[in-house]
Amino acid sequence: MIEKVSFFLPVRKGSQRVTNKSTRQFADLKGGLLELKLKQLFSSKLLDQIILSTNDEEAIKIAEGFENLCGRLKIIKRPTQLCMDSTPLVELIEYVPSIVDSDHILWGHVTTPFVDGEDYDSIIEAYLIAFKNGNDSLLTVCPFQNFLLNEEGKVFNSDSKEFKWPRTQDLPTLYEVNHAVFLAPRSTYIENKNRLGINPSLYQMDKIKSWDIDWEDDFTVAEAIYERLRKI
Repeated sequence: MIEKVSFFLPVRKGSQRVTNKSTRQFADLKGGLLELKLKQLFSSKLLDQIILSTNDEEAIKIAEGFENLCGRLKIIKRPTQLCMDSTPLVELIEYVPSIVDSDHILWGHVTTPFVDGEDYDSIIEAYLIAFKNGNDSLLTVCPFQNFLLNEEGKVFNSDSKEFKWPRTQDLPTLYEVNHAVFLAPRSTYIENKNRLGINPSLYQMDKIKSWDIDWEDDFTVAEAIYERLRKI
């Protein structure tokens, strides 16, 4: 039996750091980051369903403007108690399998504008291979090799007792979670109340693919990158 993968796309009204970041105009896209992300998701060949979970009327309006190709897009109004700044993430995680019935759940965000349908398909393929090899989930990351200092000014990620400026390429590679993809079986959500298992595979992405809009400056830079990439 072919196992199905659904994309869970949370869009909450009331962003504090970047006002209306999901729905305000982004570059030439009047429907903003949500319009861009839905276009990217519809271009995926391996996603069986796209679940938009939102309490934002504007997000619903944007999504309803799309042609629902093969019924893949499902818009579900999220309960108010799961849309507050104070809502613990674990409560949203526990809610997800109640609205998603696919075998596997890919949790992604509109705030990663440079991850497209082809990327999602490559990630799903890598996940299925990793699953056969003993991993129980997948997490996207960005490799990090640079100096990290603690509050005392000591090098955090170097064996050297003194700050002698080793070459950055000689530092151990760390991995930054880029929030592009969390992919795990639906059973993990139910049994472990988590969107990752205990042995996730790390899927590496470059800095542009990993770009995550969390602050106003991130939004501005993302627009500039988007415009530049369109001209290539």
